[in-house]
Amino acid sequence: MDKKVQLSGKFKLIMLVMIVLGVISVIAGFVTDNGTRTWANLLLNNYYFLSIAMGALFWMAIQAVTQSGWSAAYLRIPQAMSNYLIVSFVLFALMFLGVHDLYHWTHADAVAQDPLLQHKAPYLNLPFFALRFVVFFGLWIFLTYRIKSLSLREDKVGGVAYFSKIEFSSKVFIFVFAFSFSLFSIDWLMSLDPHWYSTIYVVKKFISAFFHGVAAIAAIAIILRKLGYLPMLTKEHIANFSRYIFALSIIWAYMWLSQYLLIWYANIPEETIYYVPREMGEYKTMFYTELLVNWAFPFLFLMWNRVAKNENLVLFAVLVLIVGQWVELYMSIMPSIELKHAISLIEVGTFIGFTGLFGLVTGYSLSKMPLIPKNHPYLLESTTEEHF
Repeated sequence: MDKKVQLSGKFKLIMLVMIVLGVISVIAGFVTDNGTRTWANLLLNNYYFLSIAMGALFWMAIQAVTQSGWSAAYLRIPQAMSNYLIVSFVLFALMFLGVHDLYHWTHADAVAQDPLLQHKAPYLNLPFFALRFVVFFGLWIFLTYRIKSLSLREDKVGGVAYFSKIEFSSKVFIFVFAFSFSLFSIDWLMSLDPHWYSTIYVVKKFISAFFHGVAAIAAIAIILRKLGYLPMLTKEHIANFSRYIFALSIIWAYMWLSQYLLIWYANIPEETIYYVPREMGEYKTMFYTELLVNWAFPFLFLMWNRVAKNENLVLFAVLVLIVGQWVELYMSIMPSIELKHAISLIEVGTFIGFTGLFGLVTGYSLSKMPLIPKNHPYLLESTTEEHF
């Protein structure tokens, strides 16, 4: 039960090579471009991996609040992903060097000539923007660190006292996450189009984080089992992860379609302006690809029970969703920055670099703590099939 993940030299080397490739891609982007598109790529990837980590942590909190038994053996995966929040904080802090390239509302002369931006100025201003950024990350890091610390203490002491504290902290985290991550999405994504807004936008980003975060947990659990670390991962466990992915794909699609239909049918110029470049311009193919890979594929693919229990097929589905999350964020960010659609080696290389960084941080974190929470009250239920 105290077994820890051992990172091979090959794994470390691959991750480091990926990171170096990402750094080279970013440098190449700044050298060959005016910088705006490169900053947009950094925003995309920063938000991408933050949202996956936060979605995974939300799943972890739900397991504690609902006292789920089947998932107890896999809680260390999102706990390891929580360490990425510190890295993400640093990377987002560096993004302040490029805010003037991305956000129209940060230019004083633009605000002075725009009544709508003046109206939003009490909220959309750099000092308050930076303060929210620090407060949000501070709350996330503190709460997730507390939950992880309580879980590690539970390993040593046992009993239900720490379990109750974890449950309470998880309730606080869920409330804080729902409120703060919604505002964070408004700050860093929706404000790219400061003249446009949608009341469904943040709900969609919230669901998307949860959706793809669970998919990432499932992928890591399957990979660890293949490496011999989680022998208790059965077809029924995989099916449970698949049910999460299947259900969340439907909720995601509902939010995507609700936002689109309400805005498009109303045909109000200040609202439809968001969809015009996305559906009618060069991004049209990507617009429908987003719906295809994030809803149609997982919905139809995981509907089959045999597929939902097959680790290789579920892993394939997750790989498709990894692309799907990237496409979704690409469509949220790039049309607001560049009217011309273009995916180059810079986009691909930057994503590879961030993937290597996220993989290295998560892997290193797993190697520093017991993989199985041995004194979790529901561990026996999680490691047997009696509850299925």
